[in-house]
Amino acid sequence: MRTTTFGRNTGLRVSEFALGTANFGTLWGGGADRDEARRILDRFTDAGGTLIDTSDSYQLGTSEQILGELLVANREQYVLSTKFSLGAGRPHPSTTGNSRKNIRRSVEASLRRLGTDYVDIYWAHLPDGLTPVEEIVTALDDLVRAGKILHAGLSNFPAWRVSRAVTLADLRGWSPLVGVQFEYSLAERSADRELLPMAEALGLGTTLFAPLGGGLLTGKYRTGTAGRLTDWEGRGIRTEDSEQRTRIVDTLLTAARETGCTPAQVSMAWLRARAADSPTALVPIVGPRSADHMESYLSVLDLTLDEAVLQRLDEVSAVPLGQPHELVAGALGPVRGGRTVTRPAAPPA
Repeated sequence: MRTTTFGRNTGLRVSEFALGTANFGTLWGGGADRDEARRILDRFTDAGGTLIDTSDSYQLGTSEQILGELLVANREQYVLSTKFSLGAGRPHPSTTGNSRKNIRRSVEASLRRLGTDYVDIYWAHLPDGLTPVEEIVTALDDLVRAGKILHAGLSNFPAWRVSRAVTLADLRGWSPLVGVQFEYSLAERSADRELLPMAEALGLGTTLFAPLGGGLLTGKYRTGTAGRLTDWEGRGIRTEDSEQRTRIVDTLLTAARETGCTPAQVSMAWLRARAADSPTALVPIVGPRSADHMESYLSVLDLTLDEAVLQRLDEVSAVPLGQPHELVAGALGPVRGGRTVTRPAAPPA
């Protein structure tokens, strides 16, 4: 597995895939027990994996607990990241959200469960709609200065909020935000509009969750419902809810037959090629439920798709960029995102 620095604003070195551990534990109705989690982690480690992604909310806190048990002997060889906002266990106004109070409470609880005295990357899991970004950034800065965390980032925040947070930290001398996290795959490329260009411009490291659309891009939901669709009652998955997503799955299945690979392998190979073209780190988060699933993800490291296949996948999955991108593209020519907009007959008024 290749190693890269996490964006252009830090020397932190991470593996090209991150191990997502939302499946470490069984309290959500599906996942891996401790022994299977150990096998998954060992295989990830053997392949050169270092970046681990978890959250205090995953499996009601047991994901962090299992990781704490598994990492006790070799914590320093991993880049350990976790998140706050949603809390572990039953939600409560005082134990959720992004307030300074909850950030301080959450990090201490996560450190206890993880059995460590610091976290490498600490993420705000999502905006709560209430807490000013200044409060979030200053609270994270306090944790960096206290040595509780080394770096901080924002997950599922819109581009304008991230940009404001990065700018405030820069202007006021607070600890910089080093990364963003959001969903990205052949089935969900909305980030092409704002989030990815922002991350590339600001040099932010990027971790991408749901690289297989929660199972949609494996093709398995065309022949059955096993997986998140049943175990997690449909949470965190994409479905064929549009004509475009049906075309994406059709194209993916065709490419899989042509290459002799599985649809999941083709999907991950496309994403790996997309990451290779990015000027900043794009790190897919893989979330296996078994060691066999982990092996399937790792098999992609030896797979390179032909340019013709990549182009077909690019074209079928491209999203309309909307305004002002289309107006600008109409005046100046093609824009990013795999879509060429025809120049208008006359300049816009």
